Amino acid sequence: MIRPALSEIGIFLIPFAIYALFLIATRSGFLSTTSWPLHIVAKLALGSLLLVLVSFILLAHFSGAAPDSTYIPAHMDNGKLVHGVEK
Repeated sequence: MIRPALSEIGIFLIPFAIYALFLIATRSGFLSTTSWPLHIVAKLALGSLLLVLVSFILLAHFSGAAPDSTYIPAHMDNGKLVHGVEK
């Protein structure tokens, strides 16, 4: 469960990282408080939330099993391990 949470945190941080790279590339004072005004941080946060929302929707829609499929989990059959399959 930690991997999806870290993935979403990473997706959330993408706009901030891009803006930080922009500040570094333009030599605008990356650590200066004037480079991070509240309206820019708010726009970055809204963009980040939009990216996270889109990623949730895409993951829910395009991941997982096909509709009307049945997953048979791994089990022992006559003393042999049979891997899980999707039917």
